[in-house]
Amino acid sequence: MCTVEKRGNFFILTLTGDDDHRLGPSLINSLLKALSQVKAQATPGSVLITTSHGKFFSNGFDLPWALAAGSISGARDRLSHIIQIFKPLVAQLLSLPMPTIAAISGHAAAAGFALALSHDYLIMRSDRGVLYMRELDLGLTLPDYFTALFKSKMGSSLAMRDLILRGMKVRGEAAVRMGVVESTHHGEDGVFNAAVQLGEQLAARKWDGEVYAEIRKSVYPEVSEVLGLRGKAISISKL
Repeated sequence: MCTVEKRGNFFILTLTGDDDHRLGPSLINSLLKALSQVKAQATPGSVLITTSHGKFFSNGFDLPWALAAGSISGARDRLSHIIQIFKPLVAQLLSLPMPTIAAISGHAAAAGFALALSHDYLIMRSDRGVLYMRELDLGLTLPDYFTALFKSKMGSSLAMRDLILRGMKVRGEAAVRMGVVESTHHGEDGVFNAAVQLGEQLAARKWDGEVYAEIRKSVYPEVSEVLGLRGKAISISKL
């Protein structure tokens, strides 16, 4: 499913295996548990880097598992369940008390793209991998928190149109031009090394994680409200 490794200031969260890391109950629960572990061990200067094995960062919700219910109503119930339990995962990332970096070494589709977009910084390969929203192709509507997430994280309405209403498959360099991705690098190692370099710059600031999380929520008020992330006062002793 996934592993967490602590390396100095870094927490390296890895989606393991050579499959396409579809987000079903098992993987989502594994990620929630991993992020709870990361949060519990956070200190000033901590940084999360999320990466994956194989050709996919994540291929979205586990639709084969939903369809395996054996009936239309059963599939709908299973898909609804996935949507409900994925929402706290997005909330966990947006409230994590540290900077977060998605090192995207493969394709990130649909909910897999949303998973990446829930991080503060996205870094992609220049030689492989696309960002892709396929809901129109599948005849599925977007959950409200998906829409709020994309509106909060993407400054351009044209980029949103092309990704969501056109189903465009966007490669790394185009994603940088859209303002979605921070930078692109050659190969899996290039992406991970760039994430580490950025992480080192962020870790060196030794920011208070609680303050960082509160400011992040205030920067993205629409998605924070949809996710039920309420701001809280910071003790004057931190000043």
